[in-house]
Amino acid sequence: MKDQRAAPLVLRDLIVTYRRVPAVHHVTGTFEVGSLTALAGPNGAGKSTLLKGLVGLLPLAGGAVDRGALSPRQFAYLPQVSEIDRSFPLSVIDMVMLGAWPRAGAFGAIDRKERARAAECIAQVGLAGYARASIAALSAGQWQRALFARLIMQDAPVVLLDEPFAAVDEKTTADLMALVHVWHAQGRTVIAVLHDVGFIRQHIPQTLLLAREVVAWGSTETALSAENLERARQMTDRWARQSHEHESGHPPAQAAA
Repeated sequence: MKDQRAAPLVLRDLIVTYRRVPAVHHVTGTFEVGSLTALAGPNGAGKSTLLKGLVGLLPLAGGAVDRGALSPRQFAYLPQVSEIDRSFPLSVIDMVMLGAWPRAGAFGAIDRKERARAAECIAQVGLAGYARASIAALSAGQWQRALFARLIMQDAPVVLLDEPFAAVDEKTTADLMALVHVWHAQGRTVIAVLHDVGFIRQHIPQTLLLAREVVAWGSTETALSAENLERARQMTDRWARQSHEHESGHPPAQAAA
């Protein structure tokens, strides 16, 4: 790994809002260097919002993120597939080469060495022969493989993945999860939003269970206990009711009685 400046990713009383409502509320804790952590929790728990706050895509409403010597642009970030527009006419290799921009800059020259490395990244994810293919022509699994090739190209010390295995087949999931384990073995810090509790228990050693607030943060076995999962569900339901009341302007039922 080229960048040796990685430091623990420390969250201090972090608050991130979405549509003027706190979606992540007073989160404090540390992602240690080289840790592999699942971000788990019910729908609406603030998992994707937290990732966007960590990478600087959403402003912080309170608290702080200590990234050490790293800037957000040095994080490798994979958003949800639904957030990516594939209509732009790009080939697979051109898309993968975008991973070199944090090193070269938006207007930096991409030399032959970087182009050869991009081809190696494409082969590494099982897409050899697709370098010149249009990204619009790829299947869901091929597209996710190409996005992982871009992450490899970026060579970042911190990797953030938002639902990286959604809508892909078991073979693709297994192949890409093997890459995640390689990154973990290389000492990169990897944080992934995941929904499948059984999958997390099988593959991910650390878990942050979120329900807009921290429910549990530590070993996956402890964090994903039945009691913690039920507490997360109840907390998320409560936050959802409060958000609805805030948006509609209706007071809680008890207050109206």
